[in-house]
Amino acid sequence: MLDLRPNCECCNQDLPPESLDARICSFECTFCVVCADGPLAGKCPNCGGELVRRPRRPAGKLVNAPASTERVVKAGGCATMEPSLPAHD
Repeated sequence: MLDLRPNCECCNQDLPPESLDARICSFECTFCVVCADGPLAGKCPNCGGELVRRPRRPAGKLVNAPASTERVVKAGGCATMEPSLPAHD
């Protein structure tokens, strides 16, 4: 089950479970659409994978399967993040 992390790892913008602005990679690293489409150019800076829109969990399902409250923020934000692995085209 997806964690649905609550914020962007770059800029710390809140990304509630119903947000259409959340982007994730296959490891669930989480970024806002502004950072994902801007400085990160659609690639996860942690693994080099593709960033895609995070699916929303239906509100009724959040009761028994709540979103994560653990915030992950990278020191220095997007400016210091570079993909560690090449992404496949």
